[in-house]
Amino acid sequence: MERVALITGGARGIGRAIVETLAREYRIAFTWSTTEPEAHPDRLAIRADFTDPQAAERVVRDVIAHYGRLDVIVNNAGVVAPTPKESATAEEHRRILEVNYMAPAALLSAALPHLERGAAVVSISSVNAVLPPRDAVTYGASKAALNLWTRAMAKELGPSGIRVNAVAPGAIELPEAPRTDDLVAQFVEMTALGRPGVPEDIARAVRFLASEEAGFITGEILTVSGGYRL
Repeated sequence: MERVALITGGARGIGRAIVETLAREYRIAFTWSTTEPEAHPDRLAIRADFTDPQAAERVVRDVIAHYGRLDVIVNNAGVVAPTPKESATAEEHRRILEVNYMAPAALLSAALPHLERGAAVVSISSVNAVLPPRDAVTYGASKAALNLWTRAMAKELGPSGIRVNAVAPGAIELPEAPRTDDLVAQFVEMTALGRPGVPEDIARAVRFLASEEAGFITGEILTVSGGYRL
């Protein structure tokens, strides 16, 4: 039976590239929140707000009802927002942590009864987990928590044959959120390969970690940054 992959935040940017890449090998379910995708006959699109504590269980329930199985989870949905120390509110901090860290944990908990040996979880982290971003420390902290959770879940689920890894992108150019030419030039100068990344760079890394080719890899944070800030 064809394997099923669930990608959160799959309607745009990196998530959309992951959907398109994995669709060549998997049956696809993905979530969206603010950008409604075009209907596709071979993909299950689920609207989900991961600040809702019930969202994870509902998403998994919908996937199982539609496909009858779940083999790969890609935790891509995320909030990237500034939290300047002078003005950030508790609610702003909480929202970032809920979506970037707590939602992947809740999704795995909901999915565990359906995951069999050979399943894989891949989360989208960030180089900012170890390189604190100015005025966005909560974002960096949420990704650092995600990294630790990734390693912990890899250890706990290893005996069950379930692998858990993450991809940490560097500077990625997103059509939906273009940067100024000056900012792109700054990122290029700090990147060994001399170019910003594109969503497909991350999607290919996710595809590898989800595949049997990575069958002996778990608990790893794969940095895909073109050598950012080496």
